[in-house]
Amino acid sequence: MDFGKFRYEEAQRLKESRKKTVQITMKEVKFKPKIAKGDFNTKVRRMLEFLNEGHKVKVTLQFRGREMAHPELGSKILDAVIEQLGPIAKIDTSARLEGRSMTMVLSPDKKAAKRSASQKPAVAKPAVAKPATQNSTETESSNAKDENIEDSKKAV
Repeated sequence: MDFGKFRYEEAQRLKESRKKTVQITMKEVKFKPKIAKGDFNTKVRRMLEFLNEGHKVKVTLQFRGREMAHPELGSKILDAVIEQLGPIAKIDTSARLEGRSMTMVLSPDKKAAKRSASQKPAVAKPAVAKPATQNSTETESSNAKDENIEDSKKAV
């Protein structure tokens, strides 16, 4: 057998095996104890996308100043994250306080991903029909009249 041919075939096998591997990276999402509800939902949505792509997610909660006196607020936020992500993520390392930050690592749960992929129902948006009899200015003026009548009845 030709040694050059052997090396070529070996290189081709290695190349094929590299194509099939998935590079798992660590994504980090940072929270603060005084996060607003909308910001929290946005970050959880991003974490969901990362987990669906197959990445691990490191959740970091940063404390500043007097916030260090209340680590229970941080653990509440991390518990809410776990509750939101539910069966999609599994906890690799639980929440622990390291200096001024509390960290937790989540990874995608393969079993849950298979279940959700097989149970995707088709959802159709219902058509919304607008009444063609009145235009918007007539409707607004009739609503204003109704409100004025109700206000005058309440005043009497």
